[in-house]
Amino acid sequence: MPGERPTFPAAALALEGVTVWEWDPRSSERPVLLDGVDWVVRAGEQWAVLGPNGAGKTTLLNVAAGLRHPSRGAVRILGETVGRVDLRELRARIGYLDLALETAFAPRRTALEVALTGATGSIALLGERLTAPDHARARDLLARFGCAPIAGQAFRTCSQGQRRRVLLARALMHDPPLLLLDEPADGLDLPGREALLAALATLAGEEPAASVVTVTHHLEELPVSTTHALLLRGGRVVAAGLADTVLADAPLSTCFGAPITVRRDDGRWTARAQPGW
Repeated sequence: MPGERPTFPAAALALEGVTVWEWDPRSSERPVLLDGVDWVVRAGEQWAVLGPNGAGKTTLLNVAAGLRHPSRGAVRILGETVGRVDLRELRARIGYLDLALETAFAPRRTALEVALTGATGSIALLGERLTAPDHARARDLLARFGCAPIAGQAFRTCSQGQRRRVLLARALMHDPPLLLLDEPADGLDLPGREALLAALATLAGEEPAASVVTVTHHLEELPVSTTHALLLRGGRVVAAGLADTVLADAPLSTCFGAPITVRRDDGRWTARAQPGW
């Protein structure tokens, strides 16, 4: 009925008819970044979001993080309706791996201290607000992701792969039910990428109720724990559902506009575009 609130299934994240456009005061045109997106992420699901450059992936993640309002449509995050909730409080319940933080901390800040800043959601180490359980959780997360040996090492001197895993630990300090990752493996060398993907698989096994959304350009950067996938092209959903169905030749070829062949070995995906296309 007109004026009736949209209904959503119980979900960590739900988008209904979400459209986002850019406002340019110098022009009457409104470029559409997302166009009528419907998407539901339930507890414990591990989603991959893929698409070509300019598909709307980052915009979608910003909407999911409560960093951007839709121009049209309805968004619910962790049971709260965007537009009817204090977004600052909502964002405090979401884990976000922000790669910009790799260079944001003081030079002498250790890996353990960087992880601990996640407990207060700050760049500064607010020691007076940290508790013994905070310290225990930070050390546990670093150990879980293979970073215990570097806990006392200056964060800036850690390898890029180690820094990503430390930032992953930081994002998980407040035990968020929703974790958002924007191209977490971007720029990593092969050992660093594999260590990060192993950490994500570990997370899925040890915190099965957490919902994870990973934006990436490459199937090779997806952990074996991936359960679902969404494909975007031109701001529209090309396909969404179980990973084995969506991460296949036909949907990916449509999404990227080129003939793509997909293989899966030992739970990992690889993709190849037809040479000369």
